[in-house]
Amino acid sequence: MTAHFPHTETPSAALAGVSLSYPRGDAVLRGLDWTLLPGQVVGLLGRNGAGKTTLLETLLGLRQPQAGQVQLFGQDVMQLDDAARARIGYVPQSSDLFEAFTPAQLLAYFRSFYPRWNEAKVEGLLSRWDIARDKPIRKLSGGQQQRLSIIRALAHEPDLLVLDEPVASLDPVGRRDFLRELVDQVLDRGTTVVFSTHILSDLERVAFNLAFLSEGRIALQAPLDELLEQVRAFTGSVTELAGLFARLGAQPLKRTPLEAGRERVLARLPAGVSAPLDAQAVNLEDLFAELT
Repeated sequence: MTAHFPHTETPSAALAGVSLSYPRGDAVLRGLDWTLLPGQVVGLLGRNGAGKTTLLETLLGLRQPQAGQVQLFGQDVMQLDDAARARIGYVPQSSDLFEAFTPAQLLAYFRSFYPRWNEAKVEGLLSRWDIARDKPIRKLSGGQQQRLSIIRALAHEPDLLVLDEPVASLDPVGRRDFLRELVDQVLDRGTTVVFSTHILSDLERVAFNLAFLSEGRIALQAPLDELLEQVRAFTGSVTELAGLFARLGAQPLKRTPLEAGRERVLARLPAGVSAPLDAQAVNLEDLFAELT
């Protein structure tokens, strides 16, 4: 079956009807559709075991789905040409650095593959992040190795940057420095960025869009500020809430039964529609807990 992508603008990445199961039969992705447009910064949220790493690896062609289609820059991800590959940056959850190399040797090796390598950026980040150029990578701390992975991913100024828990081993200062660099990269070049993290405060600093992965699908993707402004929690009888949502044009997102005939519903109001006084505002933690 041929997948169709409705966007007139060529997406940086597009997944249509993607399904993937592990060899033992557990389904991870279930007919997933997802589009990343040029210049978007998307924070990917999901519970542990939801399949975030699997999704990012599938997006990059590191895993082949059993069904569906994945495209990067309009090309099938399994048949990318060299020019398209050179436009991608990736920081995996686990370091894949050559530990016998020094940082200088590692970066010189990768520089040979990328015509758009920014040596000034590399030198600036090595100095600012205090990474010894001639020390074996295996002797660097976990945080320094993570910083080095980030430098390698940013050095060739990618058009698509995929980051899987990029700040997991960084201290708060390191996280702040990285997030500042990430924002600069996006503002300067219009890079498309997708990153997963379990540190919600980091998302609030830099993620202009959030995507919630639940039960093998993207349950919702929207700008963070719109979600916080438009999503409210409603509590009442099933009949009352159904009538209220019909009048407001609200989109129910998550229903939680409370007792006979009553439920709590997370619902998104249309732009410009005011919430009733008894509707509760939600924060990012609420959204995470309810939508994943």
